[in-house]
Amino acid sequence: MAHDLFLSYSSADRTTANAVVAELEAQGVRCWIAPRDIPAGAEYGQEIIEAVKSCRVCVVIFSASANASPHVRREVERAVSAGKQLVPFRIEDLAPTGAMEYALGSTHWLDAFSGPLAAHATELAVTVRRLLGTAAGAAAGAAAQGAQKPITDRPSVVVLPFNNMSGDPEQEYFSDGITEDIITDLSKISGLFVVARNTAFTYKGKAVKIKELCTELGVRFVLEGSVRKAGARVRVTAQLINGEDGGHFWADRFDRDLTDIFAIQDEITHAIVEQLKVKLLPQEKTSIAQAPTDNMEAYTYYLRGRQFLHRHSKAYYQLARRMFSKAVELDPKYARAYAGIADCDSFLFLHYHVDVPVDAILATSARAIELEAGLAEAHASHGVALSLAERPVEAEAEFERAIGLDPNSFEAHYFYGRVAFAQGKLARAAELCERASELKPDDYQSLAMLVMIYPSIGRRADVGRVARAALERAQAELVLHPENPRPAYLGAIVLVALREPDRAREWLARALAIDPDDLLTQYNAACVHAGLGDHEEAFDLLERLLPHANHETKAWVKVDSDLEPLRALPRYQRVLQLTG
Repeated sequence: MAHDLFLSYSSADRTTANAVVAELEAQGVRCWIAPRDIPAGAEYGQEIIEAVKSCRVCVVIFSASANASPHVRREVERAVSAGKQLVPFRIEDLAPTGAMEYALGSTHWLDAFSGPLAAHATELAVTVRRLLGTAAGAAAGAAAQGAQKPITDRPSVVVLPFNNMSGDPEQEYFSDGITEDIITDLSKISGLFVVARNTAFTYKGKAVKIKELCTELGVRFVLEGSVRKAGARVRVTAQLINGEDGGHFWADRFDRDLTDIFAIQDEITHAIVEQLKVKLLPQEKTSIAQAPTDNMEAYTYYLRGRQFLHRHSKAYYQLARRMFSKAVELDPKYARAYAGIADCDSFLFLHYHVDVPVDAILATSARAIELEAGLAEAHASHGVALSLAERPVEAEAEFERAIGLDPNSFEAHYFYGRVAFAQGKLARAAELCERASELKPDDYQSLAMLVMIYPSIGRRADVGRVARAALERAQAELVLHPENPRPAYLGAIVLVALREPDRAREWLARALAIDPDDLLTQYNAACVHAGLGDHEEAFDLLERLLPHANHETKAWVKVDSDLEPLRALPRYQRVLQLTG
């Protein structure tokens, strides 16, 4: 049956949501609500995606818990991207913040925090029926003219990686860095919808057809360009293209001294704002105008560090750290470089058990916030550091702040998901990892986590789908970085879930051949052995590694579904003692 309305709500507001649906349906509005309208055995997430696409109006039961819910935010973002009519139904007297403010701030609100709910539901039904009539008329007009339905009410743009025209592949870091900075600046503008950096960079080096690209990403405009760096001079070209007809909205070329690079980025950002007639809020103007450093050499080291950081292996994290440290040496007030140092230290501590003092990571990430309080990556870095310091409540607050400042932050979502998982908040961890996997389409880690989480929250039907996607991404990562054991051992876990034991053993052997002494490799090897029925091998590994493991690994032992086959066996009690 077709539905008129998709209802988005947080689990804390389920009673209210069900009551609203009952009132609306009594007045003839056909509603879709989870979990009621999800068929048994269906893929939960996919059903929600299809429901958002097919319904014509999205009603959001808005409260403090909804404002903080990644699950609700993701549904709202999908509705916005699909061009749906949004109706926030506010059941608590508060305003949206962060990403929810961007999505809901300009819509018409219905306040339902005083008086009987039934009366407000009646008002909601009247509003929805009016919107349905308007939508029907607009759809008929568009069909008559053969016009494409608007993708979103806000101007929407993807910034493709700028081409390196320097004739030197080693200069790639510079063109990539300029692209990332333009994405970051545009993402600060609430009147724009900007595709996340990690999604945009999946098109790096690929020939794309503009119209197909815009349809695939749900955007109207494409910004592309090139960078030529030669000595102390730089040439940047940029063009803004309309995805509907391929026409150029704007194009320009900038020939400047290298020291003018931030001014060039600022001019490009303002040109797009002017061409798309977007209104800048005062704080957005200030934020965009603020140069991250006035030291060009420090900026160059920072960009090199960021390039290495994105390669995700122990050696590259160590190399990136040296680049960020050099940037800080040249500019002691460079907030982004401090955040980069903290990230490198955190990843080395988490993924490779490198002995880095947690207090030092906390101090470095806190310094980044002190220098630039509105820097999303600094708050994400501090959230990771707080989680390492076993301060989960404070870590959650920092991750929420980071996501509020940058809803497209992969790091904030992924590491927040890890913290939630370690605390046993599995449904929340699933929401965060799902969003992380969307933000970074080549990331295998968030999908591998979902393979672990889904069985524990009653979503076994979804395991096969995410496992196959995780394996595909892990294979691609191994091709790029064969020296990294992480995609190999996570791929082995995924293959256990896919019931391919021989391939799982092959992948595990590869991980152990790359780095047999790595504690996380050993932990995940134990998970693989547990899933394959090699219980004694799994216990041997766990008992050997746990005395040397950090608190997060010990916390995972208690909630990791991969270890479920071991929990009824007597030897598991010894493992539990080692986690205390």
